[in-house]
Amino acid sequence: MASDKNMQAKTLSVGIIGCGWLGKALAARLLEQKALVLATSSQQCNVEQLHEQGIKAQQLRLPSNIKKLSQHDVFTQQCLVIAITPKFKQGRTDYAEKIAQLVDAAKQRNVVQRIVLLSSTAIYQDLEGLVDENTSLNLAESSALTKAQILNTAEQMVLNFHHQGSVLRLAGLVGPERHPGKFLLVKRALKNAMAPVNLIHQQDAVGLILSLLTSALPHAIFNGVSDTHVTKSVYYQAAAKSLGLELPTFSANNVLDSTRIVSGDKAKQQLDYSFIYPDLLAWL
Repeated sequence: MASDKNMQAKTLSVGIIGCGWLGKALAARLLEQKALVLATSSQQCNVEQLHEQGIKAQQLRLPSNIKKLSQHDVFTQQCLVIAITPKFKQGRTDYAEKIAQLVDAAKQRNVVQRIVLLSSTAIYQDLEGLVDENTSLNLAESSALTKAQILNTAEQMVLNFHHQGSVLRLAGLVGPERHPGKFLLVKRALKNAMAPVNLIHQQDAVGLILSLLTSALPHAIFNGVSDTHVTKSVYYQAAAKSLGLELPTFSANNVLDSTRIVSGDKAKQQLDYSFIYPDLLAWL
């Protein structure tokens, strides 16, 4: 991978804020490359689990007082990877506020040189057809904040970081412990059978993050998504077969209500990144 040689040539110190399923995989790769890693979690029990896995970690809870927050050890790292989740399904709307606090704390401590925000391709909600990083977002004003509005506000905070701020919009994540076939065990009837899938494997998400940590691009947005855009019907039936599960059923309404395909070409070209799992049907 293009970034590995660069990573080994210069020891990095990286703080991973919100070190969950993806963050742990990133930390493991960074430690393999002799980087210094400090992870954070909002829950002390998760901090203890990270310690058990050989990852140095501390608790960090948001929102917080900026002055107190800026004294946290994570802001003494050269790079920050912000991997906290918006928690939209829990009805939370304070994601952008949390990102703003993290950026402000980094500015106040004035040690961090690079921030990478792990955002989401959910920012393209309500858009159809092929979309990429230059596509105009649907940010129309409404009585309630939309996912796109909240994600966009958070992204702009990072892009305005006075040193280097990058955004990686990740598609749906699959990989170890997140086999799409297991999704079927809890949700038998699926919607939007004819809609295309937009997914990325955990190892490729990690690879793109590593590339961004060594990229010379000062401020940029990239989509993290594989080349697999078959229909949900095709993909989840293949996922079920691979685990020997009963084939999923789809809701009676099979009208194509989404044609959105997220392009990942920019990341492959500008970050010189080759996907490990470009074909997620073959991975199944």
